[in-house]
Amino acid sequence: MFEMEKSGMSRRCGLNADSSQFTLDGKPIRILGGSMHYFRVPRAYWNDRMLKMKACGLNTITTYVPWNLHEPERGVFNFRGQLDLLTFINEAAQVGLWVILRPGPYICAEWDLGGLPSWLLRDRNMTLRTTYAGFTEAVNSYFDELVPRLVPVQFSRGGPIIAVQVENEYGSYAKDDQYMSFIKNALESRGICELLLTSDNREGFQSGGVNGGIIVPQRAKLVMEYWSGWFDVWGEDHHTFSAEDMVSVIREVLKQGMSINIYMFHGGTNFGFMNGAVDYGTYKPQITSYDYDAPLSEAGDYTKKYHLLRSLFSSYQSENLPEIPALQPKKVYEAVAINQHLPLWETLQFTEPHQSESPVNMENLPINDGSGQSYGYTLYETTIATGGTLNSRNNVRDRALVYADSLFIGVLDYKTQKLTVPNGKGDQKLRLLLENCGRVNYGKALNYQRKGLIGDIVLNNVPLKDFTHYTLDMKPAFIDRLGAVSWALDTSKPTFPGFFRGSLWVEGCPADTFVKLPDWSKGVVFVNGQNLGRYWPIGPQKTLYLPGPWLKSGTNQ
Repeated sequence: MFEMEKSGMSRRCGLNADSSQFTLDGKPIRILGGSMHYFRVPRAYWNDRMLKMKACGLNTITTYVPWNLHEPERGVFNFRGQLDLLTFINEAAQVGLWVILRPGPYICAEWDLGGLPSWLLRDRNMTLRTTYAGFTEAVNSYFDELVPRLVPVQFSRGGPIIAVQVENEYGSYAKDDQYMSFIKNALESRGICELLLTSDNREGFQSGGVNGGIIVPQRAKLVMEYWSGWFDVWGEDHHTFSAEDMVSVIREVLKQGMSINIYMFHGGTNFGFMNGAVDYGTYKPQITSYDYDAPLSEAGDYTKKYHLLRSLFSSYQSENLPEIPALQPKKVYEAVAINQHLPLWETLQFTEPHQSESPVNMENLPINDGSGQSYGYTLYETTIATGGTLNSRNNVRDRALVYADSLFIGVLDYKTQKLTVPNGKGDQKLRLLLENCGRVNYGKALNYQRKGLIGDIVLNNVPLKDFTHYTLDMKPAFIDRLGAVSWALDTSKPTFPGFFRGSLWVEGCPADTFVKLPDWSKGVVFVNGQNLGRYWPIGPQKTLYLPGPWLKSGTNQ
């Protein structure tokens, strides 16, 4: 039986790990947890996914908190709508799930820059995840906004938060032996009083731990991340993990009396431009889907893993598990006819151009009240008098479509660093449309994730100068402004890059569906202003998940 007291009521003793078994309020408890990130699941489906977790036998939900979404510009905070963390926590309580919160500030999570806001990188001396003053000042400002929201929903105050994780996997980074103590104090001094824990692999235990946190083997054991699958990167195979192999290991963990958290139990989606990347010598951006081969699929469907886990967890329950909730309806809609077209060049009027002698990386552009550009695309434009060999000197981050006036020349990226520019009839506009394909989220490269053109680009060995920069971050206001211009109705000979528009008619109540783009090249999809994420035919992802709540009855754009 799960009982959640009214907010504000005090309890005797929170989660305790001083013996070989956890206790909560003095009573033995085994944590059967699963990870689900509120920022990867449409708000309308939070409750649905939680009920499915509860029906599988879980008693705890864990979630990261992404700083870069909650403070997208320095000093501008957002805890509304999809980012209403307090509502997410309270919904978990109503379902009967305890909460282990992982507020970072670094979260990894296959999320752009591991959840750190890109405006931190405007400081050329920035050293992330250390006690460097520029970083700690920003963390303190963020925690001043975040932590007071969490204090009232801790277990000791009648809420569902039973534990809080200090940072994340710092043992694998460990650049500053004072840093973990700083984060611990930053949490506790603002009112966090529940059990603190860390998450590290075997090698990271000592350098990633913190005084007061759980250190095995002297105390109760919690497998903080048992990976149910793995993430995917563009251009490689989809990862899967045998359901039987997964469950056999979990069965053994439970036999040994341990607690466990399944990462991920429900992965969700990297909507928008928020996917991360890996770089162990080769940069590889992650795909839009965060399905993770998890027990609940990207769209919240049951899998073989779910049913095997439910059978296993049922033997650790004192009562029968709840009935499995019905699946959300799905529908195959008619194909959308793309009947309007708008060349990118005609949308530049909706951006504020910035002039500089040398190219400026995205983060240091003088926009967004001094916070720079975080995501999307930047167009770099300069005038050249001749053709020749264009060399990026590996300063393209991460991918550039190159044009002489409107003539497409080719792509510059990490592998291709030279292109031939044809001679024109006089001066030409050299245009480079740079895409930030996702910042690295794990490893030693975090401090080097500035995007756009991060240095000179040369033509015939001479650095190009006098650039005009156009920010194309594809925020909702920009997408809305596109409706104010006249779109071409003939799409038979379109100009690339460009915007393409069509309408989807939905009869009755909208249902979940998937968007497939056969014969399309590379880009992003917006539905009713919502950025579903990137598509790219190199795979492994072939469709984009479109949640029913983001559609409406009638016409959808």
